[in-house]
Amino acid sequence: MRLYFLVPGTSGTFACGGLWAELKTLDLAKQICHAEVVTYRQKEKNTLFLDNLLHDKNLDDVIFVISWGFDVPQLARKLASYNVVYHAHSTGYGFKLPANIPIITVSRNTMGYWGQYAPNSLIYYLPNQISDEFQNLHLERDIDVLVQARKSSHYLLQELIPALKQQCNVVVVDSYVEDLARLFNRAKVYLYDSAEYWATQGVSEGFGLQPLEAMACGCQVFSSINGGLSDYLDPGFNCYKIAGYARDYDVKRILRIIEKPEAIILPESLFTEYRTQNILDRLQVILSEINDFFNCKNLPGNIQDLTSSRVAQLRIQRVLNKLKHKF
Repeated sequence: MRLYFLVPGTSGTFACGGLWAELKTLDLAKQICHAEVVTYRQKEKNTLFLDNLLHDKNLDDVIFVISWGFDVPQLARKLASYNVVYHAHSTGYGFKLPANIPIITVSRNTMGYWGQYAPNSLIYYLPNQISDEFQNLHLERDIDVLVQARKSSHYLLQELIPALKQQCNVVVVDSYVEDLARLFNRAKVYLYDSAEYWATQGVSEGFGLQPLEAMACGCQVFSSINGGLSDYLDPGFNCYKIAGYARDYDVKRILRIIEKPEAIILPESLFTEYRTQNILDRLQVILSEINDFFNCKNLPGNIQDLTSSRVAQLRIQRVLNKLKHKF
């Protein structure tokens, strides 16, 4: 089995959290089987390019892994005669996939979405990885409140942060951080509010790795609970819900936690699901099942699809059945 992870490019305008998450999954896959990155928009030195690769006739043992949301429908059509897996991060792109493309989701939130809209597909759950450097180093926490500007809401940056700056030490990061784990270890409270950002993008928060990484480093987290964040965030038990009705109420709660920065102490077992070994174990099982599926792909797909017309027919039939029993 050979896995080819398709990304538009690995640098420049394509550099983002989704790309880093995909490349981390690639690195994990390399510990199980042969796996390589393949670009399809940007040609890069020492990297396979999709159009060139498709000229190779020896692709029977290859599985193409597609993930870049807006490009998925086009890639699925282009690779229709090959073995393809969709590695699903965000939801809400509006496309459907044929049942012969298995779906690996990074969150249970995304898994539930595809469980509804692709009921005849094989669907698996493989969470994103928390790297080992994200752990509590028990350093002096000289930052009261830490915020990353990217994806943050207007409320967070324009209302809550100015109010907090009048009463405590707030650090707003608006550029790349070389050692994010150490920065999390210096902060008492981490704020994350991405619901507004993803609403304007029209798709969901696929996973939301930063709040989980901050929690693993001992930060107290105030966060939105949208999309994939709902997988692991549990307000009142392992975090706090941000934008709680009124700005002054948020300020009061955050200042109270700054005074008691270990208000919630989390067990390491909370993060086991997202650590390397568990993900490797899950990936081994998933790849084994997918490989078995592709070996049997010559079987006819004869389960009726849940199309919009099929749903309409079922609704009409339900009404007719009710009328029949009534009269």
